Amino acid sequence: MIRYLSIINHRTLITILLSLLIPFSAYRFNIVYNIDLTLISLAIIFPLVFAIRGAFKRREKALEHLSLYRGSLKTIEYFFMSNSKLSDESKNDAKVLLTDLSDTFLNYLSKDDNNAEEIDRKTESLFDFIISHNEEISGGVKQKIFRFMRDLHVAQEKLISIHTHRTPISLKAYCLIFIYLFPVIYTPTIINKIGIDNPSELTYFIVLLSEFILISLYNIQDQMEYPFDRDGLDDIKLDNYKINRVID
Repeated sequence: MIRYLSIINHRTLITILLSLLIPFSAYRFNIVYNIDLTLISLAIIFPLVFAIRGAFKRREKALEHLSLYRGSLKTIEYFFMSNSKLSDESKNDAKVLLTDLSDTFLNYLSKDDNNAEEIDRKTESLFDFIISHNEEISGGVKQKIFRFMRDLHVAQEKLISIHTHRTPISLKAYCLIFIYLFPVIYTPTIINKIGIDNPSELTYFIVLLSEFILISLYNIQDQMEYPFDRDGLDDIKLDNYKINRVID
């Protein structure tokens, strides 16, 4: 149950307070009018849906690139392990390099750190290993390994891009501002439609429910657009993409 409450945060509290304060003020000062809410709905719903769709696509792309990343690592590992000319010690060194690269990269994705220098260094160490065993690894096998290293690099760079660049900040700020402003514009119209003499509890309920739905969708989008930090129901289980994964 606690996991399902992850979409509730300080923004939810702000909208609840606004949803209580604005109707109280409207009734207190008798602020009632009737406007078409289509425009304000477009101002919130359209960009919010656009942002949610973008976050979902980012998550799906991340899954695709993670699969390619692990598949490339495993294939390179198979090339090393099946090479009869490599000594057992060299094979173990290769396995350690690949495991270290896998664990370090996935750990990098799970943190809010855009410095990828360590990832570049560990990836280059894999290339250095191949060059240092030039005699044991034949030219044909080496070319095949480099082909899968290319896939590894492509998947890695795309995942770094997803990690670094998020949904446009201006769009998210725009959505959040209008969500906060929504009860200011919405409440007097609701009072007008319900009737000023009818129970005020109904107005409070409608405004609270509307604001809770909007801010919850915003929070879901905010969590989904960064699918690596393990903070949210829809986050990617990164441990499943380790080269030596252990699934609980």
